[in-house]
Amino acid sequence: MNSTELVKQIENKRSFLCVGLDTDPNLIPSAFKKEADPVFAFNKAVIDATADYAVAYKPNIAFYEAFGPKGWESLQKTMEYIPKDIFTIADAKRGDIGNTAFMYAQTFFDPTCAGLNFDSVTVAPYMGHDSVEPFLRFEDKWVILLALTSNPGSHDFQMTKSEDYIPMYERVMRLAQTWGSPEEIMFVIGATRSDFLQKVREIAPDNFFLVPGVGAQGGSLADVAKYAMNSRVGLLVNSSRGIIYAGDNPAMDAKREARKIQEEMATYLDEYYIK
Repeated sequence: MNSTELVKQIENKRSFLCVGLDTDPNLIPSAFKKEADPVFAFNKAVIDATADYAVAYKPNIAFYEAFGPKGWESLQKTMEYIPKDIFTIADAKRGDIGNTAFMYAQTFFDPTCAGLNFDSVTVAPYMGHDSVEPFLRFEDKWVILLALTSNPGSHDFQMTKSEDYIPMYERVMRLAQTWGSPEEIMFVIGATRSDFLQKVREIAPDNFFLVPGVGAQGGSLADVAKYAMNSRVGLLVNSSRGIIYAGDNPAMDAKREARKIQEEMATYLDEYYIK
């Protein structure tokens, strides 16, 4: 999916909501545990409930890899079920180099290998260009680079300043823009770092941001929209637990929470998005 198609979907749905499918078999409602594939059955119910409001789905790969072949099968079935006009993100946070990185890229981008065909994958860029370049070889695919995250440990490295007083996250963002275009590279920007949103938008004015941390983690959707929206919206705001674990009945509870977020997003699109 290219940016034009993604923006069109955002405009049509009046939403920039990404639903995180961090599906923990221990947390799904008991009714789904009776199914042959409880994880897929739950994901299917969530997708059915939220597809009218979501422009992206983001399976967290760890929640599937942890269960071996069975988990991988649940992931494949989930991917096949997601409507083809909705953007997909493999939240894998891969970070190796060379042939290993290329094999990771094949895993998520080449359906003839692992049976998966994601639109994008999250990548840790801290080993440099050769940890990112193999993912950029795939046409019409996106690399989503970890840039400024909101976890407490982010200060350990991301905020470290070099002798020219430029923090590492900024150096990563600026350098990454020389590796690929805004049609290929997005950045992960934590919503709880609201004081940095305007700064990172200045650093990368044309790139899409994947923004976790809204809702259960305390990030402000209003701040994200006000300070980080660009001329093409440029935002995919993720909500995982706040939607998928909103109650025991996804058809009602996940739908209610997704619609609530979409309605709030629609007001910000009216206020800040100028076509």
